[in-house]
Order: sequence, then structure tokens, then C-alpha cells
Amino acid sequence: MDRRTLLKTALVLPLLPLAAKVDAYVTGGGRWLKPGAAGWPTDADWDALNRQVGGRLSIPKNPLLDPATREDALAHIGNQFYVGDQPGLTQTGAYYNAWTSTPSARALAAESAQDIATAVTWARKHRVRLVIRGGGHSYLGASNAADSLLIWTRKMNSVQLVDGFVPQGAKAGTAGVPAAHVGAGAMWIDAYHAVTTMGGRYIQGGGCTTVGCAGFTNGGGFGSMSKGFGTGASNLLEAEVVTADGVIRVVNAYKDPDLFWALKGGGGGSFGVITRLTFRTHYLPQSVGVVRGKIQADSDEAFHALVAKVMAHFRDRLCNPNWGEQIEFHGDRRIDLQMFFQGLAEDQARAAWQPFLDWVAASKAYTWTSPFWLATLPARHLWDIDFFQAQGLNYAVPDNRPGTPAYHMAWAGDQEQVGTYIYAYTSAWMPSRLLKEEHIGTLATAIVEAAQIRGFSFHFNKGLYGASEETLARARDTAMNPEVLDAFALVIIGAGGPAVFEGLPDAHRDDVKAKRESDAVQKSYARLTQVAPGAGAYFSESDYFQKDYQKAYWGTNAPRLASVKRKYDPDGTFVVRNGIG
Repeated sequence: MDRRTLLKTALVLPLLPLAAKVDAYVTGGGRWLKPGAAGWPTDADWDALNRQVGGRLSIPKNPLLDPATREDALAHIGNQFYVGDQPGLTQTGAYYNAWTSTPSARALAAESAQDIATAVTWARKHRVRLVIRGGGHSYLGASNAADSLLIWTRKMNSVQLVDGFVPQGAKAGTAGVPAAHVGAGAMWIDAYHAVTTMGGRYIQGGGCTTVGCAGFTNGGGFGSMSKGFGTGASNLLEAEVVTADGVIRVVNAYKDPDLFWALKGGGGGSFGVITRLTFRTHYLPQSVGVVRGKIQADSDEAFHALVAKVMAHFRDRLCNPNWGEQIEFHGDRRIDLQMFFQGLAEDQARAAWQPFLDWVAASKAYTWTSPFWLATLPARHLWDIDFFQAQGLNYAVPDNRPGTPAYHMAWAGDQEQVGTYIYAYTSAWMPSRLLKEEHIGTLATAIVEAAQIRGFSFHFNKGLYGASEETLARARDTAMNPEVLDAFALVIIGAGGPAVFEGLPDAHRDDVKAKRESDAVQKSYARLTQVAPGAGAYFSESDYFQKDYQKAYWGTNAPRLASVKRKYDPDGTFVVRNGIG
């Protein structure tokens, strides 16, 4: 039986006993009810909940299907901020053979931890599935589920800087550190604006500005500067969270430290609903910069040499706290440089690349199809839309809807992700041993042969090998797979198609192409990981059908996470795809 047939069988078999009448979803912790089943909440039950939460309950709809909102939806559907403001939509449209974006039965637009505690207690009593959503970016589909109660934290959007934060429960005399209190509904652009643009400090967030801060941190959380400043999880100092018993807890290294540890990379939505986070902030580098360029090789032999050279160059000059982002490898014998640096002057950054540039220039086998380009900008303006517009730069686009925050910006290249149909998505951490001189040739061969099947990117900022000892120590005290500490990069191999939101004109799910592309992604992944058998994967960017997912995501930390799950959520109130428990 081939893999796809096996997957289809696995999906169908659990449904067979319920084919005549589906009353409930069977889960590890019990049964969630479906509408029409005995015990499903009545309208009076829903109304009672609505009164308890101050009228903040609604029936979410796809705005493209509602005549009253369709025109406005069509005008703004390419805007990530608009999509995030719709409780009936998610940032991704669907995942092949896995899930399709579907509105919940009800949505709570929570404004306080008490709202959420009330909803959690109510849902547990009425056996209604809970879904937690901040930014709505989950590739695994955790941001949506039919017949569920959506806890939507969008309105809990606040950011407050503090000069000397001391966690609750710390010993008297504990020195305070600069920090930022961030509401669960905040997106990274909200945090960047307050902390960096206005405050002149750095907070370790994600690359996509519309990603929610809470889910990002639950998954681990990488940004362009993670080799310099660590993960989102490793910078978390404290959190307020609602657990399955409806209790609002403040957790940190002194209070419920086991739960606090689990929230730092143990998987979004598995242990409770985060309502507030407190992050360490850092000094802000004076400048940041980017490197761009595309190189074409004229033969397979020359391409192999180019790949080996660029990997050796990364090892020798770029595998350090100053550098991040990615290099793409393509089957047409091309590499694309998309690197980022911080804390270096422009001449220092250029000097780091000069040996590689000289090597390329010395051979007629290589052509720059897009010239090598390096530029810097003041770090304080990295997320400043006014700065980009004043400079005539189009790298960022504003949220141009009336009444929205003027500082809201998204990277222009991220717009194509709205509503996308994911065909396949895989990731794997690449161990540092592959960079040793005796292994570079083998690594290059694997890259070349895998890229001929399907191209991919090495995300160097999503592996912490080369980071400082301080950064590694903080990351070691998180729930993420310890493999990340020795990984020089996370390879991501994926494929997807145009937006497939129901109601979009000409929206079409091309499943023939999806299967073809999915097969190519899996074959490319299989070839590349021959040099890293059993490589771990990053929870937030991984395969819906990840094999042995607990080992892949958390490695030796999985048993400890399972113990925390049993302690704080013994009945499985919080369940997500590929989550603990």
C-alpha cells in the first residue's frame, strides 16, 4: 500500500462507525459533541454563555459568503490584517488531504483572562471542542475547527515596556531586567512598533509581522536574529495562562515552573490559553542589513562545487550570532542568497562575503543572474512603515483600511500567503557535523540531488549552532527538541497553490497538481535527510503527517511534556493536531 493510500485509509477508518449519524468526535480525552447530538448546547445555553462574557459571543461567518460583507471582503481579502480580523477565516486556506479553513460554531472575542476562564469552564461542561486563535497562522490547522468554540484573543492587544521586571515569586533582591508585557492578541508588528520603533529596544519575534505572539512562542519561535538573541520561547520570562480547570495562573520559573517550561515550545494550544506574555528585551543593534543575489551554474559539476563552496563559506564566515535567514537551492542549478545580518557595519558585512565573491568571480562557470547586493538600514526603522515610504521603498505594505493603526505593515512578499492551499510542507534540522570538511561533499551531493526533485531553503536562523553560550543556555531551558541547539539550519521544503477561500471568484483546488507537488516534496525530503536520518522537525513549520511527531518536535523532552499535560489537562480539554496528549 503506498503512502497516500495509507493516509486516506487512516483518515476514513475512524469515521466508518459513525457513517449513519455522527454525534461526536472521539478524542484522546473523551468525546466532543456535534450539533444535533444529545447534549449539544441549546440556544439557551449559548445565550447564557454570551451573557456571562458580556455579549462578546458571535456566530462567525466566512465574509465572502455573506452578501452583507462580500464586497468589502473582496476588496481586502489579500490583506493579512483584514483576514486576521475575521473570526470566520484563517491565514491559510487549506492543506491537501488534511484540513480546510472552516468557521467555528461560536466565537468569543475575549477581552480578559476571565472571559477565557468562563469559556473554558463552559466548554468543558458542555463537551464542546475549543480552538484558540491569535494570529490564525497555524499550518497544522490549529486556528480553526468546525463545531467548536473559538477563543479569539485578537482584542487582547497591548504592549507595555518595563525597565526592571521581576517575576512573581522571585526571591527578594532578584535584579529586574528590561522586559515587555504583551497581550495574547498582539501581533509581532504591535510588539515591534512599541519595543523597537518607539522604545529603541529589541524583542525576539518572528519574521511575518501578522503572526500572533502567543502561538509563536508556544511553538518555539524563530526570527531573523535568532542566532544572536535566541528563540521567542527562550526569551519568555512569565506568562498568564488559563488552564483546563478554568483557573487563571501566573507562571514563571518560580510559580508552576513545569507548566511555564511546557509553554516555552511545547506546542501551541496544548496546555492552556495564554492571556499575557512577558518577554526579555535586548539592546538594539545600531544597524541591520540584507544580502541578495542569484547565481547560476553552467553544469552539474559546477553546481556541486558551488553548493559545497557556499556551505563551507557559511561555516567559516557566517555561522555566528550576526547572521541569519536563508539560502535557496534550485533544481535548475541556481542558488538564491536571502541573508540578513545585525550588529555589523556595511564594510564588515561585505568583508565577510568577499572570499566567496572572489571564488565565484574566478570561474566562468558561474553567472550572477541577479547581482550580489548588500545594504544596511538603521535597526530602529526595520519595522517602520513611515521610514520605508519616506525612502521610496516598497518592501513593506500598509494596512490601508480606514481606522487601522498607521504603523501596521506587512512584508510585500508575505501577501501571497493569504488563503494559500498548502500541497505539502516539511522541515528538518540539519546537524552541525555535516559542516565538517570531511562531510561537506556528501552534504553538497544530497543538496544537489534533492533540489533536482524539489527546491528548498536552508533557514540558518532557525538552527542555533553558532549562537553564543548565553543564547544556547536559555534555549536549552525550553521544551523544544534539543536538536535545535546543534542544528546549523532548518531546511524547509514545501509547495502550495493560489488562495482557495470558499467564495473567492475562480478559486480552484487543483488536487492533481497538489498530489504531484506533494509527492515531489516528500521525495526531496527523503533524499536530503539521508544525510540526517531521524532529523527533528520544527512544530510550527512542519508536515501535517509528520511521522513519529513527538520525537521529531520535542525529542527527549516529550516524556516530560506528557507528564505536564497529565497534571494540568488530564481530560484532554486542549487538543491540537500533532500536540502532546
